[in-house]
Amino acid sequence: MAKVDLKGVATVVAKGRTYFYAWRGGPRLKGRPGSPEFIASYAEALASRKTRADGTVRALVANYRSSAAYKDLADSTRKIWARWLDRIVERFGDYRVRLFDHPDKIRPVIRKWRDRWSDQPRSADYALQVLSRVMSHAVDLDKIKTNPCAGIKSVYKNNRAEIIWSDEDLEAFKAKASPEVWWCVNLAAHTGLRAGDLKRLCWTHIGEDEIVIPTSKSGGATSAFVPLYEELRTVIEAIPRRATTVLTNEKHRPWKDGVNGTSFRNVRDAVLSGRDLHFHDLRGTAATRFKAAGLDNREIAELMGWEEATVEKIIHRYVGRKAHVDGLIKKLNRKAS
Repeated sequence: MAKVDLKGVATVVAKGRTYFYAWRGGPRLKGRPGSPEFIASYAEALASRKTRADGTVRALVANYRSSAAYKDLADSTRKIWARWLDRIVERFGDYRVRLFDHPDKIRPVIRKWRDRWSDQPRSADYALQVLSRVMSHAVDLDKIKTNPCAGIKSVYKNNRAEIIWSDEDLEAFKAKASPEVWWCVNLAAHTGLRAGDLKRLCWTHIGEDEIVIPTSKSGGATSAFVPLYEELRTVIEAIPRRATTVLTNEKHRPWKDGVNGTSFRNVRDAVLSGRDLHFHDLRGTAATRFKAAGLDNREIAELMGWEEATVEKIIHRYVGRKAHVDGLIKKLNRKAS
């Protein structure tokens, strides 16, 4: 009888007898190895396993990885999310997706898994964030009715939305940065756009009165818009047109590794090492500029995608009375004209 090497077959010896299984923990195979009966039962087991896998979290994650929403994420985001998707498969891969349609039963399991990183709050929240996106994908596919991660509170409490770059920080950064890196930072401070959207920003996104760009965070489902106030126009006019994208590197090509990559960090760490400032904190800086330009807190909240209370805290903490009054005067003058 021909010897057949079937990948993954598990062998178990018990009481002097040898048994064969399609895989460890899988169904027992019939007949002797190499016999038609043996091969047929092995093929049947694999077919059955594939059918069962179609409704598992493992299959759902694979489907999400191939989706446009995942492929449209920034390269840096995909790199981080890929690790968490692997961890989700490791923990929940064999779970049936339909089990996640029972929030009261599955949420304690999700919390327990997230709490493996309780000593690293940001990592714990990343675990929940990526799992939540996978479950939202399941909702989109009509696999489940609701996202079981919705309503589970974040572990990390710090709200960096209330941290901004001061004018002194920006001046110090500008003195050390190359023109290309400074254009990135200055544009972020005046638009509030996220790094991924700034990297994708093209001249065609800039209209006569506003910037309109589909956001990478929403997978292009929604668009960010920023009115072209005078200060912002000045910032844009200072950037030369060297490619289809607004921001370019020293070789006059679109940014490849992201506007908040190594070049940005090297300058920040050299001149602002004690400030714990991130590129994302420039969104708070933009909020203060919007206020000084005459927008009210509700309007700023709409532009930034924040809660109005968050904007209020930023304005209260960072916008001086004179800037606030100047903004009101501008707004009143426009209404009177």
